[in-house]
Amino acid sequence: MRNALRMALAAVTTICAFAAHAEQTEYDPAKVSDSLKAIFQFGSSSTQQALNANTVTLITGTIGGTYVQFGADLASVLDDGNKIRVLPIVGRGSVQSVADILFLQGVDLGVVRADTLDYLERKGFAKDIKRQFTYVTKLYNEEMQVIAPKSVATLKDLEGKTVSVDLPNGGTFVTALTVFERLGIRAKFVYVEQRIAMEKLKAGEIDAVIVVGGKPYKSVSTFGNDGRFHLARVDYAKPLQNDYLPATLTAKDYPNLIKEGESVDTIAVPAVLAAYNWAPNTERYRKLALFVDAFFTKFPALQNAPFHPKWKEVSLAAPLAGWSRLPVAQQWLDRHGVEPVTQQRFEAFLKQSPAGAKVSDAERETLFRQFQAWDAEKARAEKR
Repeated sequence: MRNALRMALAAVTTICAFAAHAEQTEYDPAKVSDSLKAIFQFGSSSTQQALNANTVTLITGTIGGTYVQFGADLASVLDDGNKIRVLPIVGRGSVQSVADILFLQGVDLGVVRADTLDYLERKGFAKDIKRQFTYVTKLYNEEMQVIAPKSVATLKDLEGKTVSVDLPNGGTFVTALTVFERLGIRAKFVYVEQRIAMEKLKAGEIDAVIVVGGKPYKSVSTFGNDGRFHLARVDYAKPLQNDYLPATLTAKDYPNLIKEGESVDTIAVPAVLAAYNWAPNTERYRKLALFVDAFFTKFPALQNAPFHPKWKEVSLAAPLAGWSRLPVAQQWLDRHGVEPVTQQRFEAFLKQSPAGAKVSDAERETLFRQFQAWDAEKARAEKR
């Protein structure tokens, strides 16, 4: 018994000594911050109000997608004690995110695809929905990737074929259906989660899988290709040019699906950081203003490692056709002298060309969108 007591006392002494040493150590991994101690010890209704006052909730996308990674990056860079906290939420895709921004309590912001609102209006699901939305910034371009057998050279070869366009509350199916409709291609669409769809493709149960997401998209880059498959071409046809951009996929993006030295033409659609169009005198607008100031101020940090490479394509001042920018975001850009440099270079380019004066407004918009895509790809290549 005495031996056991001695051993117990020795253990307690050792633990106390270790604890005393830990208190003297500058970096104690077990130490809880003073602010968190105060929350747990003296939490009250005022504590609850303080926690919620400066927490901005961001709806992202499905697990494994670029939206989720962007949300994690924003939380990592912008979180600043009690001043601001960004709380990302895993979402269900672009269509669901539109509904969440409109109706889900506590959601302040969300990442949506630029063509989603037009799709909802065109199909009669919503009326004047763009008036209810505003955007903080255009983010990056999301490329259309069409995984198919090598017998399918272009999107048009999918006429009458069975094509998976992901689940019906995301954004891939919106873009896919819109593109197929505009090009007059009639295919049989199935709504299957991407990982399952790719297995069905390998088994010959479907003819193609369409993924719309920022390259390199994880489910595409990890697709186990046995040599039968590749990425089919999507031509930048005139019916697509009002809402989409030209894009290129290379072996650097997808060495499993594109041969070294080759490239595949496709299209892209912008991703947008969007919010409900709150009135300026509301509490929700105040939180958006708090987020904008932190985001725009710390934005340069996001364009460096270890954050997602797609941040390098983001230009805070880039215009977005058909959308209204959140007033406090535009005010921040004006106050700090941040202008859409791409637009300025494009206008200068047109002035230098004799043919530039003959370009119609519609042609000008199409040319500018092509110029944006080229400029973003050029900037991305320079930062590699």
